[in-house]
Order: sequence, then structure tokens, then C-alpha cells
Amino acid sequence: MASSAQPTRDDFAAMLESSLGKNQSFEGRVVKGRVTAIENDLAVIDVGLKSEGRVALREFAAPGMKAEIKVGDEVEVYVDRVENAQGEAMLSRDRARREGAWDALETQYAANERVEGVIFGRVKGGFTVDLSGAVAFLPGSQVDIRPVRDVTPLMNLPQPFVILKMDRKRGNIVVSRRSILEETRAEARTGLIQSLAEGQIVDGVVKNITDYGAFVDLGGIDGLLHVTDMSYKRVGHPSEVLNIGDTLRVQIVRINRDTQRISLGMKQLEADPWSAAAAKYPVDGKFKGRVTNITEYGAFVELEPGIEGLVHVSEMSWVKKNVHPGKIVSTSQEVEVIVLEVDEDKRRISLGLKQAQRNPWEVFAEAHPVGSIVEGEVKNATEFGLFIGLDGDVDGMVHMSDIAFGLTGEQALAQHHKGERVRAQVLEIDIEKERISLGMKQLDESRVSGGATGAAAVAGEAGSEFKKNQVVTVTMVEARDGGIEVQVGEDGPLAFIKRGDLSRDRDEQRPERFQVGQKIDAMVIGFERGKKPMVSIKAAQIAQDKEAVEKYGSSDSGASLGDILGAALNRAKEGSDKA
Repeated sequence: MASSAQPTRDDFAAMLESSLGKNQSFEGRVVKGRVTAIENDLAVIDVGLKSEGRVALREFAAPGMKAEIKVGDEVEVYVDRVENAQGEAMLSRDRARREGAWDALETQYAANERVEGVIFGRVKGGFTVDLSGAVAFLPGSQVDIRPVRDVTPLMNLPQPFVILKMDRKRGNIVVSRRSILEETRAEARTGLIQSLAEGQIVDGVVKNITDYGAFVDLGGIDGLLHVTDMSYKRVGHPSEVLNIGDTLRVQIVRINRDTQRISLGMKQLEADPWSAAAAKYPVDGKFKGRVTNITEYGAFVELEPGIEGLVHVSEMSWVKKNVHPGKIVSTSQEVEVIVLEVDEDKRRISLGLKQAQRNPWEVFAEAHPVGSIVEGEVKNATEFGLFIGLDGDVDGMVHMSDIAFGLTGEQALAQHHKGERVRAQVLEIDIEKERISLGMKQLDESRVSGGATGAAAVAGEAGSEFKKNQVVTVTMVEARDGGIEVQVGEDGPLAFIKRGDLSRDRDEQRPERFQVGQKIDAMVIGFERGKKPMVSIKAAQIAQDKEAVEKYGSSDSGASLGDILGAALNRAKEGSDKA
């Protein structure tokens, strides 16, 4: 029965000698030995040396586990020293496991394989992991996909890891548990996303809320519910309608299988209020609404939940121009608006706030027709006239030529100041252009007598000193792109001569060729409302040509005025020579 007997000390020595060679040293090597005894917390191991060695039992157990070893077991140990001061061999089971583990780990790392380990301790910045004897570092950021506050449930449990890097010379190994979870999650996401389809209605749980929407967990994969897809009505912030942990019923709007992104919608499960907006809110209809948002370019008014219209800043007030909308309306204010335009396709409604009120210029014209006497405060004095505040928050303008008789425009302006209350006569009202022309000199009874220099006492006779087809002298006041502004007579009204009426010759129809203060002959060709004369230089030139032809005559068909006058002058010269 010699074959079944336990190996003797001499047998181990022979085995070692055959494996290491006689000239090889035991020290620094992993060798096999046999457990000969267990004393307290130590295992006595014979490796074939002069004396046995002792190894702590804890070195034979995994972290958190009890050592399972008995007498007669064959084990691998690392020989630190053949003999210490007490004559015993210095052995290490941990070192043997570590050396064996490194060999296996290097092979697994090269093959990009997962390794199994146990988290057993905490260190600065992370945790220590036992990889079958080799100790690795697990950074805190690599524990889980999301930050983990308590790692206790994960400790002392065998679980897979991925080796990120390793350096045997320095004894450095870095592992990741997060990579394993991400791979598993990606596989689950791929499987789940294949089971979903656009238009499908699913349930989900609100996982996170941001300024632009909410992330909803669909059971292993997240979808984004954008704030604009939460409701047809305006939602300022997602937290107004959702809370973390809420269970929602949503519709899958879009799926990008390449990026694995899913867009969700809640409002898609409701009736679209825009489907009948044009019929419900016809153009020119008057409706009540609530101001929901104010911007620099206008205000949004909610007509019903889900339908908002824009009141552009230009449609907010008849009289308040270039004013921020916030100074006209306030958020949550209820207002009356008129529908100006409806575009169902673009989901837009244009609204008017001022159209819900009467045009103040129409109201003024009804209450103060041309010829009426009004009173108001000078709101502004400019270089060309005075602006007077009138009833209904409208302004009227007194041109400097209509302030006073016998004074230049500058002298007349100098007699008045901002804040002064004055009386004036309504000369003209242009509702479309929102203009009211006033006159103050027309109330000067001492000059209103119908004389050559006087102005008419009533609007119906204003401008009676001028007649149609009358040639008058005008003074150039200002050149503009479309013509020139002139003053008719010495202290008469202002008139505008259009570019086409500046000359009979097209090449001379240039406003820039005239100079301020230049005197020019022009013909009265008609009267505006309020009897204000309209004049034309071209008409005066044509009339003068016609008069010359009639006076001097010519049989030359197509002769110019120069030809006619030249012939007339020659005839006159010949007559004087004969005399």
C-alpha cells in the first residue's frame, strides 16, 4: 500500500529538487507544501526544507470568509526566507496567491476579459478590491453609473470588474465596476428600444427635471419629454406640471435608433385646439384673453388653453409709439383684442389691442371738425413748429408759419415754450396719416380781415388770398428725397413740391439743385383739404412757355422757347435799326 501513503518530507524535497534543480534557491519562489498541523490561528506547512513554516489561517480565506483548510491539504506558498532566526521557514500564502493572480490577470487583461473580485476596503479616492490575491484600486467614479452614497451593500461580494490598466513592476491595478454596468445597460437598452415604435403609448416615471424638459424612465431606457410637448398651453418651467417620481402616460414621438434617443410627448394625447382655430377665431372678431408673456416686440395673449396670439408692439396703442409693451399691459391682465390674421398651419394668430378701441383721430375729428377752436398744452417745441396735446391723447402740430403774423418762423417759435397752454384752430385732419394741423395766427382777429396779407377767419376761406393757376413766389425751406418743401408767399403756409413738379425738364427734377432760402416761381395747381395751396414749378414753366408762344408767335413746328424768343428778339432789333 506504499502507493496510497501520504508523501514524506523526503518526497517533497525530491520533488522540489527535481523542479528547481539542486543549484536553485527556494527563496523568492512559489512552491507546493503540505499542511501538517493547525495550531491556534496558524497552519504548519512542510515544503521539504530543514524546518516547517507557519502561515496565518486568514491568508487561506477570501475577504470576509472563513478559511477552509485541514491537515493533509496540499497548498501553494511563497518562500520569503529558507530559515529565520528561530530556524523556521518564512512562508506566505498571500504572496503565493498574488503571484499566481498576477499571471492570470495579465492574460485576462491582454484578452480584454472580465475578472472577478471582492471590494474589501476603503482608501482615499476609492476602494480596494481583491482579485484572487492581487489587490486592485477601484476609483469612486468607477463604482456605479451614478454616484453611490453607501457602498456597504456592495462590499465582500464576488462581482465582475474590468481592468482599466495594470503595472506589475509597480504592483498597480485599476479596475472598473461601472464599465460592466454600462455594457449591461447598453445591451438592455438595445433590446428595449427594439421593442418600441413611434406613436406607441407607454407609461414612465419622471426621473429628472431640467429647464428644458423632463427625463422619463421607460423601464430601463430614458426618454426626453420636452417642455413644448408637455401641453398645448404655455408652460414656463417643467416643474409647473411635473414632479420627480410622477407616473406619466406618454406617446413616443421620435426614436433615433443610432443614438438611442427617444422623444416623448404628453400633449399629443390631448385634442389639438388649433384644429378649429380659424373657425373659432375669425378675422375681425373681438375676444377676451389673458396676457401670458411680454417681450420687446409685443405681448402674447392666451385666448384659451393651448391657443395664444401675438399682439405686435405696433398694434398695441394708437398714441403710445416706440414704448415697451410692458408699459401698456402687464402679465395676467385680461384684455380685449381683435383677430387680425390666423395661420393654422404655422399655429399663429396675430392680434390687435388698439383695434379693440376706436381710432382716437376719428373720435377727435367727430368732436372737433375743421374750423373748430381747441385748447391744449405745448408738449414739444421743434425747429419747425409746436406740438400741442389735445383731447384723446392725440397731438396736433402748429407749423411755425401758422404761429403768428409778421414774424419769421424762428421769431414765432421763440415766443412759446413747453408746458404753455395755447388756443388754436383746426386746419386739417388726416386720419390715415394720424396728423392734425393747427393754426394759431388764424385766431388773430386784428389781422383776419380778408385783406391781401390777412388769413381767413374760418377754415372754409383759409387760403383765399391764393387762386388756382396763380403764379406765386415760393421760398425753398428743405430738400427731401421726393421733392422740396417751400413756403408760399412771404408768410404763407408750407407746401410740398413733388420731384415730378420741380421742372419741365426731367434732368432738372433734382431736389438737391435748390438751396435753402432760394426764391422760385411756382403755380397754384389746387388746394388740399383746409384750402392749403398745392404748387408746381413745372406748371409755372409750362404756362410761361405758352404765354411766350402766344405773345411772340412762331410758325416753326416744334420750335423751342429759346428759338421763339431768339426770333422775337431779332425782329425787335431789326425794327429799332430801321427807326
